[in-house]
Amino acid sequence: MRVLRVQYQGKNFYAALIKDQVMCLDKTLGLDQPIALTDIIPLPTVTPTKVVCAAVNYRPHAEEIGWAIPDEPVIFFKPPTAVIGTGHSIILPQNSARVDYEGELAVIIGKTCRYVAPQDVPSYIFGYACANDVTARDFQKKDGLFGRAKGFDTFCPIGPWIETEVDDVNNLRLTTSVNGEVKQEGNTSDMIFDPFTLVSFISTVMTLNPGDAILTGTPSGIGPLTPGDEVHVEIEGVGLLSNSVVLEEDALASTTPVQ
Repeated sequence: MRVLRVQYQGKNFYAALIKDQVMCLDKTLGLDQPIALTDIIPLPTVTPTKVVCAAVNYRPHAEEIGWAIPDEPVIFFKPPTAVIGTGHSIILPQNSARVDYEGELAVIIGKTCRYVAPQDVPSYIFGYACANDVTARDFQKKDGLFGRAKGFDTFCPIGPWIETEVDDVNNLRLTTSVNGEVKQEGNTSDMIFDPFTLVSFISTVMTLNPGDAILTGTPSGIGPLTPGDEVHVEIEGVGLLSNSVVLEEDALASTTPVQ
């Protein structure tokens, strides 16, 4: 099932995508008839309490940025305010000289979990989505930390929906393209720590809540984004996440909020 978060008649809710229509999944709203896609406003797919990301989880990516292969997962955070959905714009900060794309698989938590063994992780997962761990590379190098580089508003596109039925999460082809040119090609089988191991490890550190997103790392091939770009992250069996790229000063001219 493909699950979207949408706005319709002033109400925000999750809905199942069925061809060119959606069905509201919140039975309390009384919306029991199919709704045309043309009548809804797509919202960011998740509203997490936190976004937990895995650093250097693909060996080729570790090599391209000069990091040692970790012997246990290395994690960092993106704030919930960084999350946007498919079709929304990535905003390039005025004071950053280089902002990079990083296509990734996102794991969406379905049930509260803590101290979960890897083999038990699937029962706590709601589904999967495409993600883009957008990074101000110059700030990452300058700061030596990830908070500023990874934390700008719009730096965490997730979407285009949550796919709840994935046959083998450990064998999914991932590609990132910019303006139609493929920049990253990888497979989740190349991860150093597979998604279930990552979720298990993170659950030994903190409680994971429904709607939290786990970003599982990016393959090699990272590179810069420029104003006017269209960046796509596609994962087989999951979906295609699409975002345009705009300058901050241009984005400030828009008064339409992302909810």
